[in-house]
Amino acid sequence: MKLIDELYELYRDKLTGDEEDIDMLAFAFLEEMNREDLLGIIHDLDNQELNNLMGIYLIESLKGKFASEDYGQKRVLPVHQRNIH
Repeated sequence: MKLIDELYELYRDKLTGDEEDIDMLAFAFLEEMNREDLLGIIHDLDNQELNNLMGIYLIESLKGKFASEDYGQKRVLPVHQRNIH
């Protein structure tokens, strides 16, 4: 994605590349963009980039949804079947 390459080139010598820096860069970028800017970027994506974007969005959103509902705590453990002779 051209945008990622451009951001990387601009900040690769200024940031450490750890998760905190990347989060800060992403949120700062998004603060500067409006809806039309973002839709323009999305419009310019090829099919694979659009699929990747939607995949990441779906994965992260579902992780957050399951985590917020303590899904793991509500899961019923499977009953082990026995062979009774």
